[in-house]
Amino acid sequence: MQAALVQFKPRKGDVPANLAAMRDVFAQLASGPVELIVFPEAAMTGYFLEGAVYELAVDAPTMAAQVDAQWRAAGGSRPVDVVVGFYENAFGTFHNSALYVRCGLPEGVHIVHVHRKMFLPTYGVFDEERFLTRGRRLSVFETPFGTAAILICEDAWHALTSTVAALKGARLIIVPSASPGRGLSGNGELESNVRWRAILSSMAAEHGIYVVYAGLTGFEGGKGMSGSTSAFSPRGDLLASLGPLEPGIISIELDPAEVDLARATIPLLGDLSAVLPDLWLDDEIPVTRRLEELT
Repeated sequence: MQAALVQFKPRKGDVPANLAAMRDVFAQLASGPVELIVFPEAAMTGYFLEGAVYELAVDAPTMAAQVDAQWRAAGGSRPVDVVVGFYENAFGTFHNSALYVRCGLPEGVHIVHVHRKMFLPTYGVFDEERFLTRGRRLSVFETPFGTAAILICEDAWHALTSTVAALKGARLIIVPSASPGRGLSGNGELESNVRWRAILSSMAAEHGIYVVYAGLTGFEGGKGMSGSTSAFSPRGDLLASLGPLEPGIISIELDPAEVDLARATIPLLGDLSAVLPDLWLDDEIPVTRRLEELT
């Protein structure tokens, strides 16, 4: 599968302008071989909306139709899969969501999957849980590449989420993100980006999966988004990346054979599958005791 990861700089709250910017991206990619295009978290509105999320959130079918319309308007004459982060209004319940949609089909647009962010940061500069409801399920879904999962930003900082996705069969994890840059490392790089790279590389290597990360860039209310869109091989190697500041596009090839080879040579996921029942049923784990109390 040929994939394009989009480092996107939205105009805060200006949905028409952001859809037009999406159309410009599609125009660059429509004539090429790309099969999957990934945009960041909250790409169509910007991230720091606070109460304005209630005005700008839309339902998944509306978001899907808007994405499909931009693909067709950009000259897309063939089907393509697109991932885009958006604020979702699900019958009056609001989520930070990511949509996986198949555009350009003769019969119209097809929603493949919607992931609702499970970990809503509400500390420091973050205030998500004041305005949003967390997702309750981490599901996998089928793509032309194979089984995939989506983790939105902080979802990926918890090692258990990628493990659950891999155990459910994911061979590709897609991470849309809107991560403010924080701190400076000894070589002048953002500490938050150093940490992101370590998390994503470890996630890929441990489970023998591709991990692709699309980050917002630009400034919102004085807060600089950290960009650093990147892709990692099933061995944890960095395949391609962008810096923190400018919009751009990474093009990569995802090869299913590389997943098979990584898992055959370093069978960590297979070992985990065998040992997991013993770990999960350990009565010293608080969640296990709580489940026993409920039953």
